[in-house]
Amino acid sequence: MKINISQYEKKWEDVLQVVKRKTNPQIYFTWFFGVKYIDFRNNELLLEVPNIFIKIWLKKNYYNLIKNIVIEQFELEEDILIKFNTMPVPEHSLGKGKKEKKKYISPKKYQETGLNPEHTFDNFILGDNNRSAYEASLAVAFSPGKCYNPLFIHGGESRDREHLIHAIGNYVFLKNPNVDIACISAEKFYYELINSIRNDKYQIFKEKYRNLDFLILSDIQFLAFKEKEQEEFFHTFNPLYKSGKQIIITSSCHPEDLIYFETRLISRFKEGLIVNIQEPDFETRVAILQKKAEEIQLKLSYEIIYYIAYIIPANTDISKIEELITKLKTYINLNNQKEVDFAMVRQIVEDIKPIEEKKISIEMIQKYTAEYFGLKPDVLLSRKSAGNIATARNIAMYLARRMTRYSLTDIGKSFGRKDSNIVLHSYDKIKEQADKERKLRIIIGTLIIKLKCSLIQ
Repeated sequence: MKINISQYEKKWEDVLQVVKRKTNPQIYFTWFFGVKYIDFRNNELLLEVPNIFIKIWLKKNYYNLIKNIVIEQFELEEDILIKFNTMPVPEHSLGKGKKEKKKYISPKKYQETGLNPEHTFDNFILGDNNRSAYEASLAVAFSPGKCYNPLFIHGGESRDREHLIHAIGNYVFLKNPNVDIACISAEKFYYELINSIRNDKYQIFKEKYRNLDFLILSDIQFLAFKEKEQEEFFHTFNPLYKSGKQIIITSSCHPEDLIYFETRLISRFKEGLIVNIQEPDFETRVAILQKKAEEIQLKLSYEIIYYIAYIIPANTDISKIEELITKLKTYINLNNQKEVDFAMVRQIVEDIKPIEEKKISIEMIQKYTAEYFGLKPDVLLSRKSAGNIATARNIAMYLARRMTRYSLTDIGKSFGRKDSNIVLHSYDKIKEQADKERKLRIIIGTLIIKLKCSLIQ
């Protein structure tokens, strides 16, 4: 069936709907939401995209996906070529029709932002372990305050989190040096607040942070136990959020795993997008090794690089991987060797292998929970419910579901219960109570700390 040229624009809407179904909301709204149909003739499709970064990303990662869906929806029998044009910059944004001049940014002004200019999107090592965080970061950099607000990045290496938030800030600040941006760690925020109160400058502190255009706060977990500082951050967060200012937060863990934090603050964190950075996979470890070797001008064969990436455990810190490359460089210099061999690698790798990862078990949870309530672990497996036994059992089931990967059925069996719904009921009950009762949150937080500390003893 022959389709009229004027109908292709309507068909493009069908293409977008198929893309939406085949990807996920985050990918769709980040990369496809602003793509517009311009023209289609002589088997050449012309599309308009918001900026050069989206153009590059679509060509590199989604070109074939778009092409195949277009051929299907446009009912074509031949291959097509897709071209992407970036949207023209509105004349008013350049200041009365004048060409935009590149603005000079003084080192002092850059320093005041707290940004590290070395961290950009260009030099970030992208892998499957950090792709979702990378894509979300790009989206925020392109449209601050309009999507994914707040953006909460957790997990993985702190270096990856730091690199991404600085890359976002650098992109935004270089694009518009007039934007009032602050990139600060939670620890620095804490000490700056304390000093402002001590030196009678709290009003200056308050006005500084509550009037920002863009706030980046790293390692929010540092504010655990610090009620007054959490309250201050809450009152900083609210006016910025309500006025559409972008907020980015990083943490070593998911918001729900932040202990000794106000419920209302955690609720705010969950209002935006939460993305996780995982341990680097094999391909990412290869890329890290190649990049570090190039930086220090160390020649490594692909066989050596793949060998190192293969034998190093996935939970090895990136800093340790980079340390290995530096050691190899030092070793060949000291021994006047021309190249790195496998024997040398095996010798050095043994020094950086991490201790085998320990995992929290249900038995550990039962033991520590029972001890906290002055009970014997066996009591949690019984049918008794007098005194605080039922509360202790419910908390232990809650922690077992939250801190282990066992199924509800397996958790139930570990507590002498055949019905897995009992575990789910206990989890929901404790979760709901913890949102309301500070005392219960303290108990849960204390047990989580003890369990995690037990892994490093």
